[in-house]
Amino acid sequence: MGDTEYHASCPDRPDGDSDHLAAAFHALLEGATAPRPPAPPECPFCELPQDRYATGYPGHWILLEPRILVPAHTVPPRRRWIITSTGTAMNLWDAEPLPGAMCRIPHRIACPCLEPEDHWPWVTALRHHNGQRTQRLFDLPGEELPDTG
Repeated sequence: MGDTEYHASCPDRPDGDSDHLAAAFHALLEGATAPRPPAPPECPFCELPQDRYATGYPGHWILLEPRILVPAHTVPPRRRWIITSTGTAMNLWDAEPLPGAMCRIPHRIACPCLEPEDHWPWVTALRHHNGQRTQRLFDLPGEELPDTG
């Protein structure tokens, strides 16, 4: 194999498959960093179970907050996710939602262990609720138990 053939097929080269690199960049930008199956669909930071969906970026998955479906017009752009008829999650980016449209939100904006993106008060409340769920999940006491001796 000649040197030219090797470099042309090497995906790590900056001048290699630019479409693949662009897709990977957009997946990371959108937060499509969930653990791939067969790993459990848990947040790697708070370990709460989430809804995991494949994205339009091959090999990239997103964790969406379970059981949360909100009016799309209340969610800031680039945080609105819909589930397509094929079961793939798609970020609406800056597209203006249709009246009455509902969307899902990524778990990373409600994760109690990540730096908050306080776009709206109800997400702050959801993050606090998830923090309490994490405490219950691992049965961690909120403060030291009094000495009974």
